Amino acid sequence: MSKPTIAIVGASSDRSKYGNVAVRSYREAGYEVFPVHPKETEIEGLKVYKSVVDISVALDRVSVYLPPQIGMKVIEEIARKGTKELFLNPGSESDELVAKAQSLGLNVIVACSITALRH
Repeated sequence: MSKPTIAIVGASSDRSKYGNVAVRSYREAGYEVFPVHPKETEIEGLKVYKSVVDISVALDRVSVYLPPQIGMKVIEEIARKGTKELFLNPGSESDELVAKAQSLGLNVIVACSITALRH
């Protein structure tokens, strides 16, 4: 059986940021983790992708750690890639972004994706 997959959009090499905590937490929970950041090359020993569309496998979950105005710039790429669940973490959500994501057919969950691991 294959591992569930997740892209962490806004992943960070800074271990104090939630974009890094998510990478570590999902890996520890048994997910295949794909960090996404436009400038990083490696986070927590994992290859970093510039965009979700560069990831070659299907994604079960995408978790966003970006300000809403940046999220608006990448939401169409996320929709084009496709995912079963899109988590907009606290601080990344806005009414406009949620509406746009839903209009693109994404299953939007406005909640902390790290906390969701525990349920």
